[in-house]
Amino acid sequence: MTDLSPLRRLHRVQELDLGLDRLRDEEQNFPDDLRAARAEQGRLNNDLEDTEITLEGVDKRVRQQEQDLGGTREQIARAAEEQEKNAFDARAQSQYGSRIQQLGERADEMEEDLVPLRERQRELNEKAADLRAQHRALRPSLNTMEEKDEARIEDLRAQGEADRQERAGLVGDLDARTVREYDMIRKAKKGLGVVEIKGGRCTGCNVVLPINVQQKAALGKLPPVKCPSCGRFLIRLDLESAE
Repeated sequence: MTDLSPLRRLHRVQELDLGLDRLRDEEQNFPDDLRAARAEQGRLNNDLEDTEITLEGVDKRVRQQEQDLGGTREQIARAAEEQEKNAFDARAQSQYGSRIQQLGERADEMEEDLVPLRERQRELNEKAADLRAQHRALRPSLNTMEEKDEARIEDLRAQGEADRQERAGLVGDLDARTVREYDMIRKAKKGLGVVEIKGGRCTGCNVVLPINVQQKAALGKLPPVKCPSCGRFLIRLDLESAE
């Protein structure tokens, strides 16, 4: 390719770039089964995280309720001890008896409040265990699909290696400033930085080119002539081929 003109070499660079673009796009074209498995793994992870966060809150409420219940029972025990110490004091007996009754009623309420909390705690623990089991069951098949896809991507990258090497050789023979400008134009113009003139038109934007622009582009010299409409580099491949 070293016998080609600089502009024709730049056009070849673009051909290689477009091929490499297709390979990169293909890399992102994951198989449907892998995409579905990743989505399922993500759903399980999110559900498990939400469940564990909710469970953490319920656990905290259960612990607090149990702690309060334990404290109330201690108060009942202490009140019963004091009542026993004052067994011959009717007034004290009545006061401690009333206190024990109030505390007992509060303890009963706490026990009742704990029932739905413990049930919710049990449900959440079961749900978290089930989600973990589903995650473990999915992992082997997902790992197999990931390994298969890694091999697919490695094969695609291997396919592009020769093109990358050819591109590097071509770019090395070109003016660095022209290559940088080509890269910027290509990035801004949907992958096309160099376009052919056909029938007096720019094939990039289909505008009719002024005669002087066509004539200057036909010389094939650097810096490349740009389309006055879309700003892409212009090339006459028919003349390049004739040469």
